[in-house]
Amino acid sequence: MNFVQPIRDPEVIRAIKKYLREDNDRNYMMFVVGINSGLRISDILPLRVKDAKRPYFSIREKKTSKQKRIDMTPSLKKELKWYVEGKEDHEFLFKSREGINKPIGRSMAYKILRSAAEYVSLDEIGTHTLRKTFGYHFYKQTKDVALLQEIFNHSSPAITLKYIGINQDGIDKAMKEFKI
Repeated sequence: MNFVQPIRDPEVIRAIKKYLREDNDRNYMMFVVGINSGLRISDILPLRVKDAKRPYFSIREKKTSKQKRIDMTPSLKKELKWYVEGKEDHEFLFKSREGINKPIGRSMAYKILRSAAEYVSLDEIGTHTLRKTFGYHFYKQTKDVALLQEIFNHSSPAITLKYIGINQDGIDKAMKEFKI
């Protein structure tokens, strides 16, 4: 498995959003939900329209089997409001074109993100990039590693900082400034 990075540059995030919005509303919303919730792709894809109508996501994490409640950001609530308009509560949010009311799979989510990454010339991108992007920007805005550690259910602040690429930022900066 390749190591993926968060998307650090807000301009790149805007470019990806624009690209996905012009391509397909479903793909755009999958990206927006991912970078605004911090949920794993395995917890995003099974979401249904009824889940998007509440002000929070209440899920049982696939990986940990723990019950989790995540409040939606105001911008995510606004985006989801127009997206779910006219859809039935039982429908999957990110419906596949194959079959009747089936969600897209992880591999399709990956293809969607790879296509957007190619458009903006990004490497080290995968489905986990969405969660890491949320974490990176949450930390940059709040500087609250303990809260982010709790959101991600990590065992230590050091793991959380490494996971979101903060340590990598420090290494990159030190290498750029290093002189002999």
